[in-house]
Amino acid sequence: MKFSLSLPLCVLFATAASAFGLNGGAKNMLSKTQQTFVAKAPNANLVQAIDVQGNRMNSVSLSAEGDAMEVRGGAAEVAKKGAPIDFGLIIYFALWYLGNYYYNITNKLALNAAGGKTGFPMTISSLQLGVGSIYGLFLWLAPDARQRPKVTLEDLKKMLPVAFCFMGAHSASVFAMGMGAVSFAQIVKASEPAFAAVLSQYVYGKKVSKAKWLCLPIVIGGVILASVKELDFAVSALVSACIANMFAAVRGNENKKLMETPGLKDRIGSVGNQFAITSIMGFLLSIPVLIAKEGSRFGEFCEIAKSSPAVWKNLMASGLWFYGYNEVATMTLKKTGAVTQSVANTAKRVIVIVGVALVLGESLDPIKLIGCSIGIGGVFLYSIIDNFVKPKKE
Repeated sequence: MKFSLSLPLCVLFATAASAFGLNGGAKNMLSKTQQTFVAKAPNANLVQAIDVQGNRMNSVSLSAEGDAMEVRGGAAEVAKKGAPIDFGLIIYFALWYLGNYYYNITNKLALNAAGGKTGFPMTISSLQLGVGSIYGLFLWLAPDARQRPKVTLEDLKKMLPVAFCFMGAHSASVFAMGMGAVSFAQIVKASEPAFAAVLSQYVYGKKVSKAKWLCLPIVIGGVILASVKELDFAVSALVSACIANMFAAVRGNENKKLMETPGLKDRIGSVGNQFAITSIMGFLLSIPVLIAKEGSRFGEFCEIAKSSPAVWKNLMASGLWFYGYNEVATMTLKKTGAVTQSVANTAKRVIVIVGVALVLGESLDPIKLIGCSIGIGGVFLYSIIDNFVKPKKE
């Protein structure tokens, strides 16, 4: 199955929805236009609503500072208070799921085209971060695209642990998907809460409720059951996915500590800027690892990429999909509550595991599906259990 360069263009469109939109001069122009329009018509609307008999209905006042239009993440959302459907949020969810789905496919195709299990997972993961970094820099350089962060050298030093863990989690995930089936790697990665619980309790001193601890055997049991009949099972894939979970758990805790730094949020400026900085730093940190692990074979990789367009096409596509879906996911989760986030993450894993397995022809043995359902169900229960079983206050 081949994917053309139309995929990166789709990602550019998806991320542009958050990156460009109404920022800079465009956003100021909108504000001035609203104020001018309201100033000229303070007492009446230009168009007044009438009913089917031609009678005027109650007028709806316009306000330059009202809630009729909200600019969030660069995307203009027009919605009324109390509207039953948030179409902007639905679009965010669709882009998040679509980006994650295509990232997993194009990533696996790039790994296979570059040699599969004996290929270049570290090279591919590093270059994927490089592609995203270039796009992040482009958004800062393009006129009226995104305001640049005002971080200091001290801020960047504090961001190093987060960036390193981000790089480690991504590289280990790519390695796991290169060594085995994508669906299997995703099932193991679903057990991340188990690693997060252990780290939070014993390393960061943040107590985890008994109810959450009781959910972990369900998650682990589901992963074990899904592994029993895995046709493409590899110990290296299992270990790599577990390492990715460990890095992701540490990153989550370190990110919470980082965001407690006074004034850091203001200096970064936006969620998009934070992810761009993390991606750039992650890419730079991945270069020494790339040199140490696959540096001696980099010439071989270049030759394969020259002779096989599938390598560089899917590499570019997967890099852009990865950057795009992560940024959209961050904005999506920022607009939702804890329970919605849990449901969304659970649904995303199910869609990716089943969808990718069907597209790539991976095994969907009934035992694997049952284990997958139990594991992901346990993750969902872990995420919401404290909302129903309140921890006792000591």
